[in-house]
Amino acid sequence: MKYFTKLLVFNILSFFLIEKTVAQTSILSERIPGSKVSFQLALVPAGTFTMGSADGPANEQPPRQVKLDSFWIGITEVAYDEFIIFYQKQYDSDSTANPTQTYKADAISRPTPQYIDYTYGMGKSGFPAVSMTQQAALRYCKWLYEKTGHFYRLPTEAEWEFACKSSQSSAGNGQVGNELSDYAWFYDNSYEKYHELAQKKPNPLGLYDMLGNVAEWTLDFYEENYLQNLQGELTENPWIEPIKRHSRTVKGGSYDSTTEECTCSARKKSQPKWQARDPQIPKSRWWNPDSPFVGFRVVRPVKQPSAAEIEAFFAKAIKD
Repeated sequence: MKYFTKLLVFNILSFFLIEKTVAQTSILSERIPGSKVSFQLALVPAGTFTMGSADGPANEQPPRQVKLDSFWIGITEVAYDEFIIFYQKQYDSDSTANPTQTYKADAISRPTPQYIDYTYGMGKSGFPAVSMTQQAALRYCKWLYEKTGHFYRLPTEAEWEFACKSSQSSAGNGQVGNELSDYAWFYDNSYEKYHELAQKKPNPLGLYDMLGNVAEWTLDFYEENYLQNLQGELTENPWIEPIKRHSRTVKGGSYDSTTEECTCSARKKSQPKWQARDPQIPKSRWWNPDSPFVGFRVVRPVKQPSAAEIEAFFAKAIKD
């Protein structure tokens, strides 16, 4: 079974450069206060890039020029080891590095228990966190801000694609490089399951598993004609804000995706049926039992917003 609709994309591996090692880049480490768990982020410098495919079928949306501010992005998807601190209170503590917060672990609203193992036995420690809703991923980001004092969120669709293509030049947008199997777990090599993080080669920014393994939530409400509806010849920092619970844009392809589905420009609409087996009425705001192929990675803008702006953002971004 395939979860992604095929897209003909002119640069199937636009972010790979033949025989090129990871480019020199800035790496930032963040430890979750009160734990021994840490994660790393890579700096994506501000720039302009061509979003979308320039070589698809006649009815495909034409590519657009998009300009983005600089941001940090997780070098891997959020790991189970990170998410479990948020998910289960016994792994958390009152420790915080946020000077604006009086943090109490007992006061945090946490994901409801899973009625079955939503990893389906594919892996936990060292593997990506999976099966959460986009809203749950955003609530994790809010919790991470409360713990660290740094604003984290999901990447916008544009930021995700820019990081995937990992270049501000035409080389990063148009050159086809090495074999996909060197960089991604997908249908041909995954044995129909996701794998431990960072076991394949990274892209030039040092980002692992951008394609394949598990697909990734973005911040955007799904819009079919996304590129066509961008305003002006050059759009800056686009974000399609949510207006209701469904649907959101998912990027990157997964362990169950074809080669054509594992591209920087490919996009997928999340589906309410991913919650079909959830026994709760109304359906859980935390879990999608039937999307073990979806996880997420975090973004930290270089320019940090104020505490008031952060609270306003989460109030706008999370729509249950």
